Amino acid sequence: MINMEKNKVLIVEGSSDREKMEKLIKEPIEIVCTNGTISYSRLDEFVERFFDYDVYILVDSDTAGEKLRKQLKREFPLAKHLYIDKEYREVATAPDYHLATELVRANIDVHVNYLNER
Repeated sequence: MINMEKNKVLIVEGSSDREKMEKLIKEPIEIVCTNGTISYSRLDEFVERFFDYDVYILVDSDTAGEKLRKQLKREFPLAKHLYIDKEYREVATAPDYHLATELVRANIDVHVNYLNER
């Protein structure tokens, strides 16, 4: 039987965002960070490297995050965009249960213990 599932990549802004996602996500998924902004050469590398991947984008709910989201949307028009509530502003400081819920909505498998609000 052939596995028709594509590899997945989650693009986040910073290393603290990546660490938080690694803790929450149960399935194999590559998590890469842009370190806030992304150069055109690095963006080209991403496009080439992740061409055949299911791409997910999760950035902060602030001006810089929205600017990055627009840039990534142009290069990955089929990407699934995940959003955090504006009240939390940053992925790194958003509650685990909130992030886990957003990941589940995008069909990303998470550790179930993070789905409960504490």
